[in-house]
Amino acid sequence: MLEEIEVRTPSHACLVDVTATVAKVVSASGIRQGICCVYVPHTTAGITINENADPAVRTDIVRALDKVVPWDGAYDHEEGNTAAHVKASLMGSSQSIFIDAGRLRLGTWQGIYLAEFDGPRSRRIWIKLTPG
Repeated sequence: MLEEIEVRTPSHACLVDVTATVAKVVSASGIRQGICCVYVPHTTAGITINENADPAVRTDIVRALDKVVPWDGAYDHEEGNTAAHVKASLMGSSQSIFIDAGRLRLGTWQGIYLAEFDGPRSRRIWIKLTPG
């Protein structure tokens, strides 16, 4: 089963919590045991799993990435968004989460995030569920 969801990102660089949306897809599938793969088909966005209790963590991650990969670096890419491409590569384009008893098996403080680095935009996330 492959499900596609659309996410509107609110700013140039941010982490958007998509945990509840992914959890709904898993619940509706009826799959009790398996794997949920969350994938973003974009080159300037990524998928990550991190803390979802304190929103400051999201801000801190974006700020830290801005220090490591500044927007105004000496880049050759003509579109002017090389930093977004590098950050997306560092973040990765997918995450796999176990499905157990019909639910995502995330840690107590974990959430799933769409990492936007060249927004605001409308992004797609593909969710592939594999029973097992």
